[in-house]
Amino acid sequence: MTATRMIRASPYWPVLTHPTLRRLLPGFTVSSLGDGMAVVAVSWLAIELAPASDHGMWVALAAAAYTVPGAVGGLVLARLLRRRSPAQLVGWDALLRATALGAIPLCHALGTLTIELYVALLAASSVLHSWGQAGIYTILARLLRERDLLAGNAVLSSVGSLSNVIGPPLAAALIAWGGAATVIAVDAVTFLVLGITFLSGVRQDSAPDPEQQDSRTAGLAVIRRTPVLLGLLSLSFVFFFLFGPVYVALPLYVSDDLDQPAVVLAAFYTAFGGGAVIGSLMTGYLSRLPMWPTAIGIVVSFGAFLLPVGLGAPVAAAIGGFAVVGLLWPPYAALSTTLFQRSAPRESLPQALAASSAVRTLSVPLGTALGGPLVTVLGAQATLSLSAASITVLGLGAACTARASRNRRARPSRGRVRRP
Repeated sequence: MTATRMIRASPYWPVLTHPTLRRLLPGFTVSSLGDGMAVVAVSWLAIELAPASDHGMWVALAAAAYTVPGAVGGLVLARLLRRRSPAQLVGWDALLRATALGAIPLCHALGTLTIELYVALLAASSVLHSWGQAGIYTILARLLRERDLLAGNAVLSSVGSLSNVIGPPLAAALIAWGGAATVIAVDAVTFLVLGITFLSGVRQDSAPDPEQQDSRTAGLAVIRRTPVLLGLLSLSFVFFFLFGPVYVALPLYVSDDLDQPAVVLAAFYTAFGGGAVIGSLMTGYLSRLPMWPTAIGIVVSFGAFLLPVGLGAPVAAAIGGFAVVGLLWPPYAALSTTLFQRSAPRESLPQALAASSAVRTLSVPLGTALGGPLVTVLGAQATLSLSAASITVLGLGAACTARASRNRRARPSRGRVRRP
């Protein structure tokens, strides 16, 4: 088979050649690269602005401000945003981020940027982010055939994974040249590009019927009424929550328990990022597998490959396991999003996705917050072991629950067949 035929046979071909998505993907890619750069810049600027004695607290607040308000907005702004088209949700989120983030380098240049104002502007920038994400994935669900949804989600995941590999070193170079505020300015421009791309590149289709979406918690109501969605969101929340302590325990494990330099910690994160890129590219080929069992299997495997880190395996083996963990992350994200897109009612999809994004956004910070006390009581290595073992048990429990549910649904059918 020639290279051209192989590309055309790829599950990604219908996504990359879709006339509307071809206009949207460049803007999404630029914005994702900006986010990859912000991972470094947000914390670094907080270090520059905060008093030396309070660096840890302000760095944590800055990181939380860049994500957590989006979860709150996803839950409380449904009444305001329920009549907006998906393209408007993406555009408004992007323009708010561009405005609030753009104010940061402006205030910095004027000498008026304090650490308190910095955190407040970061928080303001993220208020609509759950709705922006919901708009992106709703547009994808409306543009693509159902069989192409997994590949479409995998393309977005691949862009995000590549940005997380390319963005940090690019941010480091820009920080050395012009300071962290310069990187924030670039991030603001990338969101401006995203907003213009979606507002001009997508037909302003009709919004959901307001009579059907009259509650601030309409998205959560849809999820509660749909067992598949409720089970999936519960699994995702606990999964991400249990992974949260790793962000606290891993750096301390490397520096204190292993007595290794920062380059070893960087090797863990580089391995995770490299695995995530490969996992993203593989995801589109999983469409023939049953999605729910595959998602549960990923959770079990994720915990199993994380376990060597907590069991004190040699550094090379632990990094290898962490690379596999990174490889498994994008397929789970894409599979769970695809299940949501397929299972939620079409007219309620933006609300359901926004509620899901809000709940999942809260899970990792909550788990990370738990990581501090756990490390204090148990130590870094034991915390890593507990996190890995708990994720594995979660996956096994989900598998048992899913099997029991299938058996309950099958019993009445068998009973009716036996009747004369």
